Amino acid sequence: MPTPTKGPRLGGGPAHERLMLANLAAALFTHKSIKTTETKAKRLRPVAERLITFAKQGDLHARRRVLAKIGDKAVVHELFTEIAPLVANREGGYTRITKLGFRKGDNASMVQIELVLEPVSPKPKSAKKSAAAAPAEAPAEEAPVDETAADETAAVDSTEETVTDSEVAVDEAAASDEDAKK
Repeated sequence: MPTPTKGPRLGGGPAHERLMLANLAAALFTHKSIKTTETKAKRLRPVAERLITFAKQGDLHARRRVLAKIGDKAVVHELFTEIAPLVANREGGYTRITKLGFRKGDNASMVQIELVLEPVSPKPKSAKKSAAAAPAEAPAEEAPVDETAADETAAVDSTEETVTDSEVAVDEAAASDEDAKK
């Protein structure tokens, strides 16, 4: 006997569940946001994210794999031409689930599942990684500096505050404490 899929069952047989998830994915790609039960949304999320990953590949084989799952050429075209370029820089997490409350009739937990199409901002690099990368780079040859330019830079340097090694050590210790708390 085959092992059943993990997670809540959606009623009916496996074929009905597969078709229901494909229809939910098609509706999600068409409308960019749908309102459904929490159970269905949680089962839909990995299916939709896998299809978006295929769409990001953009080749013919990936298009045929998505067509085998969804079957509607218009939805697949929209997925490959509109949605995939918007999430090209995102490394996952293409969907967002927001709880809405409970349905009036049967008290089922309702959620809104939507595509995350906002542009992703790159994470700032940590100080440790950037400090480790700086010594690894080969120092570039410096061009000879004019004496007058050197005198001007020395005057500017004398007016700026200097940071001692002990202050740097205290800052690094505070940063490591914050990282440990996270």
